[in-house]
Amino acid sequence: MEVTIISGSKPTKVKVEGRIDTTNAAQFQEKLDPLMKGENPDIEMDCAELEYTSSQGLRTFLMLQKSVMARGGKLVLTNMRPQVREVFDITGFSNIITIR
Repeated sequence: MEVTIISGSKPTKVKVEGRIDTTNAAQFQEKLDPLMKGENPDIEMDCAELEYTSSQGLRTFLMLQKSVMARGGKLVLTNMRPQVREVFDITGFSNIITIR
C-alpha cells in the first residue's frame, strides 16, 4: 500500500495504491493522520490504484470523513474500481462519503 499526499493545493490531493488490509491498516491511518489535523479540510483522494480495503481500512476512511466534516470540508473519492466501490456500497459508506 502506498499513499502519496500533495499538499499545498486546494483540495489536498491524495493517491492511494495497492491493498489496505490487516497488515497495513495502521500504517494507512498513520499516513492520513496529518490530513485529519491539517488546515485544509478539503481532500480529493484518487482511488484508481486501490485494489482492496478491509473493514479496518473503511474505519480510517470514516475517521477521515468525520474529521473533514467537523472542519467544514469535503472528502471526495475518485476513480474507484468497481470491486472496491461494491464494498463501499454494501457497507453504506457510499452514502456517507462522496464518490465520483
